[in-house]
Amino acid sequence: MTVTHEVVNQAPPLTGFSTADEPALLEALRRYGAGWGEPEVTALGALAGSAAVQDQARWAEQQPPRLHTHDRFGHRVDEVEFHPAWHQLMTVAVEQGLHAAPWTDDRPGAHLVRAAKFYVWSQAEPGHGCPISMTYAAVPALRAAPELAARYEPLLAARSYDFGLRAPLTKSGLIAGMSMTEKQGGSDVRANTTRAVPAGDGTYRLTGHKWFTSAPMSDLFLALAQTEEGLSCFLVPRVLPDGTRNGMRLMRLKDKLGNRSNASSEIEYEQAVAWPVGEPGRGVRTIVEMVNMTRLDCVLGSAAGMRAGLRQALHHTAHRRAFGRELDRQPLMRSVLADLAIESEAATLLGLRLAAAVDRAQAGDAQEAALRRVALAAGKYWVCKRGSAHAAEALECLGGNGYVEDSGMPRLYREAPLLSIWEGSGNVAALDVLRALGREPDALDAFFAEVEQAAGADRRLDAAVAGVRKLLGEASGPERAQLMARSLAERMALVLQGSLLVRHSDPALADAFCATRLGGEWGHAYGTLPPGAGLTAILERVRPWTPEAAARGKAAGSTTAGVAAVGGAAVGGAA
Repeated sequence: MTVTHEVVNQAPPLTGFSTADEPALLEALRRYGAGWGEPEVTALGALAGSAAVQDQARWAEQQPPRLHTHDRFGHRVDEVEFHPAWHQLMTVAVEQGLHAAPWTDDRPGAHLVRAAKFYVWSQAEPGHGCPISMTYAAVPALRAAPELAARYEPLLAARSYDFGLRAPLTKSGLIAGMSMTEKQGGSDVRANTTRAVPAGDGTYRLTGHKWFTSAPMSDLFLALAQTEEGLSCFLVPRVLPDGTRNGMRLMRLKDKLGNRSNASSEIEYEQAVAWPVGEPGRGVRTIVEMVNMTRLDCVLGSAAGMRAGLRQALHHTAHRRAFGRELDRQPLMRSVLADLAIESEAATLLGLRLAAAVDRAQAGDAQEAALRRVALAAGKYWVCKRGSAHAAEALECLGGNGYVEDSGMPRLYREAPLLSIWEGSGNVAALDVLRALGREPDALDAFFAEVEQAAGADRRLDAAVAGVRKLLGEASGPERAQLMARSLAERMALVLQGSLLVRHSDPALADAFCATRLGGEWGHAYGTLPPGAGLTAILERVRPWTPEAAARGKAAGSTTAGVAAVGGAAVGGAA
């Protein structure tokens, strides 16, 4: 090989790490009474960072699912073929209980442990998290039909991934999906035109077109359709109890920006057999609990994406040299990395706090249920919005190396917008904050009770909490309230994150968050932290510990601010 092909100044492959190697994650498990799950989370995190799982993630993305509407003889089959890597990822997720297992687990913190596992495993490959999340979210909605829940919940919660279209009750485990949106309405599901007609035997027949149904190879679906009483919720199996295929026709798979490993489809119901779930005409109210639980996973998934991007940026800059030293020793790059770390930890703490609220609400704590209702809507709005910007900046830390598919960063970048769109895009989530405050007066009291646990600890946080109260007072009248909905959702999410960081994070990280996100000492891009921010302490908290990393951090901590203006200015271009 000629000297021109000698490879120098490139980061080695990032493998053999653990996605659970994160103080904020493990501390949250212990803090909220779920420390018993730490060994399971740690083991799953190590598996997620293994070379074998990274290969599975790559194959699942590069070999996307294929639709087969008919077999070779001309029979209608409506099947989706996945690469074996997809099934391997799904198998681990189900066996680890990332789906509906917590609903039948009476251990304290079961939902939080499940959230932590979802967080560490999603960092390996996020696409298969969609059917896992919908299965998790289907159970509380299905409980509106006790007879159906008694029949199917044990199989939904079973830790057995039993792929293939067969009669549900003959399988060892089930996966559930959701079929809501239609082309004429999108998020306005009340505009749906799919019709449900009673069949006279307790079932209904559904006819209509669904614009976006994710994971169409799931065993069961919760679907919305119009009845004489109004929009109602139904359980629709892919295969009927007698083994025949239900009238659910897969028209095409969506050609999506990201989430390519997961099949998303357009379907038509052709006299599909369905069982009613909940009160007729109250379909939105029935299915909203499913929506809320999938929103929790949107927050967790966005936080997972941030952590994955941060890890790649930390790894690359630790090994890439420019102007005589590693990038992560350059002051300006350190500011960018620390800023990404602040955003990542704030998102993680919020997602895990929401999961802890699920546990407490399930145990009968009304205040935690009220907190979850409003904080989940605000968190969904803000954390998922931040995901795309965070992915873009993390990618930029790798420069041209991050722009090629082999780095994995384009996959991360394409995935980020999905979580801000799924289960209600920005406006829908922001308006849901207003809806929660209007319909559940206890929600606001629960919110302030939570954030004010940090009262007096940071003047900027105190001022921001007072600012939220002021915004609430100004949001009078429906038109004005709508105009202020995004501002209100953003500020509520930020003060909640600030309160959590001040109470539970490293003081330097919490101080930098309050100075920038709450105190206004920030620009309009990552890497604009104020002089004096504790960069070394922040980076040492988020960097996976090794002797090499510890030595590098110590050396970088002695870098003077004067060097930053010179060495850091050209770092981005040199990466």
